[in-house]
Amino acid sequence: MTDQPDRILRLPTVLERTGLSRSTLYRKIAAGSFPRQIALSTRCAGWRESAVNRWMMSPMFYQVDERGQ
Repeated sequence: MTDQPDRILRLPTVLERTGLSRSTLYRKIAAGSFPRQIALSTRCAGWRESAVNRWMMSPMFYQVDERGQ
């Protein structure tokens, strides 16, 4: 386990890191092949950096677990 806290990434950063388009990202979320975003406030959401990193290690075989990550 790491001593660093898990950062929250906003949409532009997730798109930049993954190389996905916005529509592809949301299509993958709906299909369960990309981590779901977490609500930060009423109109603000983000992704756990650790979940995005896990997806990047194996994007073709990634499946969301029961916690949505």
